[in-house]
Amino acid sequence: MRAMILAAGRGERMRPLTDHTPKPLLMAGGRTLIEHHLLRLAQAGYQDIVINLAHLGEQIQTHLGDGARFGLRIRYSPEGEALETGGGIRRALPLLGDKTFLVINGDVWCDHPLTPPPLAEHDLAHLVLVDNPGHHPNGDFALAHGRVHSEGADRLTFSGIGWYRPELFADHAEGRFPLAPLLRAAMAEDRVSGEHHHGRWLDVGTPERLAQLDAWLVAGEE
Repeated sequence: MRAMILAAGRGERMRPLTDHTPKPLLMAGGRTLIEHHLLRLAQAGYQDIVINLAHLGEQIQTHLGDGARFGLRIRYSPEGEALETGGGIRRALPLLGDKTFLVINGDVWCDHPLTPPPLAEHDLAHLVLVDNPGHHPNGDFALAHGRVHSEGADRLTFSGIGWYRPELFADHAEGRFPLAPLLRAAMAEDRVSGEHHHGRWLDVGTPERLAQLDAWLVAGEE
């Protein structure tokens, strides 16, 4: 199974911590953020991992190497200037193969087991949604009977964890573009499934939330 970790962002909200250290290499609970992902991916049975790189990306590649110490095979997708989520995934498609793959934001922490969902033949994506945090009270999408919609009541927040078919991106030209418009277009055709994860999740986007995650992990509250 293949997965991609999005690790190219500048981490503006995390400054000054990210001025000299890429956000995925910030520490919480005695490990870097990206190492938490890699260990969970290995435990879930993933073997081939793609990591996109931009801001201080050489530090990430030097720190992780080929992934052998995690029991994984890591390949890198350098971007120069970050291509946003959609563009980063589009650039990495040759490394991700022709089957459904997992993508996870490098700056979230979640206890989801990362077990691949049974994606229906018609579907292009499956998203993990979570309760709206205080800093994002209006959510992103609505979930009804296992289907994700761009509009609707009882909105939830996209966790940054999703499974995608390459077809979602393949017809889009390479370059810098966001993921959300592609997802909304697929939702309009009822081609996106989803689930509501009720466990632990945190958008580790600020120094305060990084400290919160560190406190959780040090206390053993995984």
